[in-house]
Amino acid sequence: MGRIPILRDFIGIIKDKASQSKAALLSDPKTLSLHLALLRATTHDPFTPPDPRHLATLLASGHTSRATVSTAIEVLMDRLQTTRDASVAIKCLITVHHIIKRGSFILQDRLSVYPSNGGRNYLKLSNFRDKTTLLTWELSYWVRWYALYLENLLQTSRVLGFFLSSASSSVDNNEEEEEKVSSLTNSQLLKEINSLGNLIEQISRMPNSLHTNGNILVDEVLGMVGEDYLASTNEVSIRVSEFKERLSCLSVFESVELGFALKRLEDCKERLSALGQMRNVLVETVWGSISEMKDQVGNDELYGEEGRLMTMESSKNKVSESSRYGERVLKLGDSVDFFSGRADF
Repeated sequence: MGRIPILRDFIGIIKDKASQSKAALLSDPKTLSLHLALLRATTHDPFTPPDPRHLATLLASGHTSRATVSTAIEVLMDRLQTTRDASVAIKCLITVHHIIKRGSFILQDRLSVYPSNGGRNYLKLSNFRDKTTLLTWELSYWVRWYALYLENLLQTSRVLGFFLSSASSSVDNNEEEEEKVSSLTNSQLLKEINSLGNLIEQISRMPNSLHTNGNILVDEVLGMVGEDYLASTNEVSIRVSEFKERLSCLSVFESVELGFALKRLEDCKERLSALGQMRNVLVETVWGSISEMKDQVGNDELYGEEGRLMTMESSKNKVSESSRYGERVLKLGDSVDFFSGRADF
C-alpha cells in the first residue's frame, strides 16, 4: 500500500514532462512561455502549490494583447476541464482565484466572459472524482467545493459591480463603498446582501476531511478564501449599517426579506466559528451587528413556524428565492458590471 503513492508520484512526473514536451512541439512560439508556465504551475504533485514565478508569468499576460489574454484563459480552462487528477484540478482553481484577486482588468474580464466564446462552463466540477488514493479522493471534495465557491465569488462580484477582495477593485476604501451603498434602492441592497449571504454560506460548507489536514494545497485555498471571507463580512457590515438607517422606511415585505437574509447569515456563524482560521475580532463584531439587526426587524414575527408573512411576500411578488438567485448568476456572455460604466467585451 505504501508504494502506491510513490508509483503515482513517478507517473505524475512523467505526465508533467510529457505535457511540457508536447507543448514545446505544438504550441505557437509566441505563447509557448505562457503555456509552459501554466503546465509548471499545475503539476501532478499533491504536496507542492503553484510556483509564484509561474503564476506571475500567467498574470503578466494580462498586460499584453487581448489575443494573448484569450489564449491564457483558454489554456487554463482546457487544462482544468481535461484533467482527472485532483492535484492538477485544485491548482487550476487556485490559478483562477489568483486571476480574480490579482489579475489585470482585461484578464479578469476575459475570465468572466469565457464561456460565451464557445467554452464550457469551466467551473462545473460537481462530478469530479479522483479515486487513485485516499488523499486524492479527499482532495476531490475540495475540488468540487472550491469550484462552486469560485462560481459564487464570480456571481457575487457581478452583483456588487467589482471583484470582491481584488487588488483591481474600483472600491478602495469603506468611505467610497458607504457612499455608493447609500445611493442604492432597498431592492438593490437586498439583492447585494443576499448575494453576499450566498457566498458566506458556501464558505461555511467547506469540507473537513482528516487526510487533507496540513496539506499545502488545502492550506493555500484556506488562506485565499479566508481573505475573501474578511472582505465579504466587511461588505455585509456596510450594508447592515445602511439598513439600520432605513428601518423606518422599509415595507413589510422588505423587512421580511431582510429578516430572512440576516437569519440565513446567522445560521452560518456556528459552522464558520468552528474553523479557527476564520475567527477574527472584527468578524465577531460584524456577527454581533447582524444579530442585533435581526432582532430589530422582529425575528419572532418574521420567521415563525407558520411563515405567513413569507407566504404573503411570495404570493405578491410571484418570485421565489431560487428565481431571485437565478438572476444573480453569471449567464453566458455576461461579464462583471463595473460602476465605472465600462463596456462589456
